[in-house]
Amino acid sequence: MEGEPRASRSLNPVHPHVSQDPQRIGSATRMPGEIDKPLISHHLVDSDGSLAEPPVGALKVGILGSGDFARSLATRLVGSGFSVVVGSRNPKRTAGLFPSSAQVTFQEEAVTSPGIIFVAVFREHYSSLCGLSDQLAGKILVDVSNPTEQEHLRHLESNAEYLASLFPTCTVVKAFNVISAWTLQAGPRDGNRQVPICSDQPEAKRTISEMVHAMGFMPLDMGSLVSAREVEAMPLHLLPAWKVPALLALGLFVCFFAYNFTRDVLQPYVQEGKNKFYKLPVSVVNTTLPCVAYVLLSLVYLPGVLAATLQLRRGTKYHRFPDWLDHWLQHRKQIGLLSFFCAALHALYSFCLPLRRSHRYDLVNLAVKQMLTNKSHLWVEEEVWRMEIYLSLGVLALGTLSLLAITSLPSIANSLNWREFSFVQSTLGFVALVLSTLHTLTYGWTRAFEESRYKFYLPPTFTLTLLVPCVIILAKGLFLLPCFSRRLTKIRRGWEKDGAVKFTLPADSILAEKTSHV
Repeated sequence: MEGEPRASRSLNPVHPHVSQDPQRIGSATRMPGEIDKPLISHHLVDSDGSLAEPPVGALKVGILGSGDFARSLATRLVGSGFSVVVGSRNPKRTAGLFPSSAQVTFQEEAVTSPGIIFVAVFREHYSSLCGLSDQLAGKILVDVSNPTEQEHLRHLESNAEYLASLFPTCTVVKAFNVISAWTLQAGPRDGNRQVPICSDQPEAKRTISEMVHAMGFMPLDMGSLVSAREVEAMPLHLLPAWKVPALLALGLFVCFFAYNFTRDVLQPYVQEGKNKFYKLPVSVVNTTLPCVAYVLLSLVYLPGVLAATLQLRRGTKYHRFPDWLDHWLQHRKQIGLLSFFCAALHALYSFCLPLRRSHRYDLVNLAVKQMLTNKSHLWVEEEVWRMEIYLSLGVLALGTLSLLAITSLPSIANSLNWREFSFVQSTLGFVALVLSTLHTLTYGWTRAFEESRYKFYLPPTFTLTLLVPCVIILAKGLFLLPCFSRRLTKIRRGWEKDGAVKFTLPADSILAEKTSHV
């Protein structure tokens, strides 16, 4: 591997080891249409599972480290057409873990010829590399490490900045720390494609960006090396956008579950001496899930109503919303997906209701009671129609909610234009809310007016869930009135009350609103 020819020209006089071939990285560069193709193809795989030899003249890169990430990185680099040399403290022991075409040698030999060196060791081992300072002078060091949460809080500087302080004659680039070892092996189809990159040298960032493209990923310029601390904090976040919606859904579930437990289990046990604790795993949960789904769906559209009300009251769209409302608007997607999740669970639980042993006992007891009372016909026309309409509206509501959830996926949303996406998320979303309201009203029917339904003087659960959705539907209906809709349309097109911007709304205001998104 040491005898392989190198590219003849240099990208940057400061980094003489980095190739400046017209294609930037020689044979490793792929055409734009080939980026989505699997880079580790079957014709590159030997019978023993290791990759074949790289093309002659391939850009040589070095890797310091022999851990899991270093092995996955080497596999990806070789599969992308690079020549890889790995530096290890014990090359004989680790050579069999790398592709056969990757040269595994001692660290001193691995950093001699490559102009780009990936530092795949932990921060506490950086000092052990100081003996390589002379060989690393003038080269690009790519820091791929990630600190733990405690290390991130304890250290004032990022790992990349610390590495740059140890090797002042090198150019340090922070990259690939948000890409997992699995994604490197399986390809960008199974993981995030974006690779944040930051460095103080624009030319070094451009070089690494070209490597990222050749490996099938998408580089994301994050600026200077000062941003490395922000980049290193990215993998430490566990679903940051889902924290508040998940806590909200959990809080609603606990509240409704406790409420239904009090009404359906505790009240019969205290006042009638009936043991109905068997309802906890299925029945009470199935009564709670639709309540949570319904309230969460209404909370998706409530902030829009509040925002429109504020704009009408202020007479302008240029005043910033309160922080709580702004955050609420930004979490609507997650709240809606959690609503769909609870609704889907409710549908599954409902299908399981007839499978319960308790349900079979109830059917037998009902049949015995019918025989004892000599009633041959228990058909109640009103109840039959109520259940038919109730189930039909529930299926329609779940189907519409499923469409909303599918279009929330980035792969689907990116294929829609703005008007299509707005129609599905806004118009069909409101239709889903109306269908869910009708579904709930049909379930309740006249039960809200029956005294026996108020157990422990607590109203039926469905009456509580109807409060917010009915307010939203009423507000949406008011906004459709010309006195409100025309004023709201003018405000959203730039009109201001008591301001310098005054204009007359076009005659076809509805068409103008649908075709303009300034």
